[in-house]
Amino acid sequence: MKIQIQYRLNVAAILRNMQGKILVCERLKNEGCWQFPQGGVQREETHEAALGRELCEEISVRPRDYRIVVKKGPYRYDFGEGIAKKGYLGKEQYYFLCDYSGEPAAIEVATAHPEFRAYRWIRPSEFEAGWLPASKQPVYRSVFADFFNVRI
Repeated sequence: MKIQIQYRLNVAAILRNMQGKILVCERLKNEGCWQFPQGGVQREETHEAALGRELCEEISVRPRDYRIVVKKGPYRYDFGEGIAKKGYLGKEQYYFLCDYSGEPAAIEVATAHPEFRAYRWIRPSEFEAGWLPASKQPVYRSVFADFFNVRI
């Protein structure tokens, strides 16, 4: 009997500003851990609706402040070592490259339920795989290759 791993459906946003830099956010509880805003897709919710909700909840960005350029996925990763979170052993993610047109000051990580301590804009080639937990590194390597033709 084959056991099927359950993946939680998730979306992630790659916001790109007019200078071609992308937004990365530092996790609140993991200093030095930088990633894209992301979150789970709720039942009956489209990927695009989940993206809008998550961006608003995590960094106060509204749908009027970005335009979806492309969506790619799914990308999957396991939490590792038999770890389960909310009954799932990993995530299945769809990544969205979005052109950000909002004011730089509109981004706010001090939200009602903060997940990040800081944010910054970087060139895709500046991202370092070491900023991530080992379980997420293969996905980010694929994402950077697929979206930017960049090896991290």
